[in-house]
Amino acid sequence: MAQALALYFWVGLGSALGGMARYLVSGVVARAIGETFPFGTLAVNVLGSLVIGLFVAVTGPDGRLLVDPSIRQFVTLGLCGGFTTFSSFSLQTLVLLQEGEWWLASLNVLASVIGCLAAVWLGWQLGQGLNRLP
Repeated sequence: MAQALALYFWVGLGSALGGMARYLVSGVVARAIGETFPFGTLAVNVLGSLVIGLFVAVTGPDGRLLVDPSIRQFVTLGLCGGFTTFSSFSLQTLVLLQEGEWWLASLNVLASVIGCLAAVWLGWQLGQGLNRLP
C-alpha cells in the first residue's frame, strides 16, 4: 500500500513538473513564432513524443540503462504525460473549426499526428543507437 501511494506521489509530481514545462515551452514558442496557429502546442507534443520514445528505448528491457519501473512511470506517465498536451490540441483544433478555419484545423491535425509519430520513432531510434554504443 505504501509503495502504491509513493508511486502516485511520484507520478503526480512528474505531472506537475511536466505541466509547468509545457506552459513555459508552449508560451516561448507561441511568442517567438506567433499565435495564429497553435505552434506552441505542436512543439510540445512533438518534443514530448521525442522524449518518451528516447526514454522508453534507452530504459527498456534491451536498453542501455536499467531503471526502476517507478522511475519509468515517473518519466512516462508523469513528466511526459503532464508535458504533452493532447487535450489542448483537441480544444485548439475545435476552436479553429468553429472559426471556419478548416485548412488550419486540418493542418494542425496532420502536423501533430505525423510530427509526433515521426518524433517518437526518432526518439526510439536515437535510444536504440545509444544502446549499441560500447
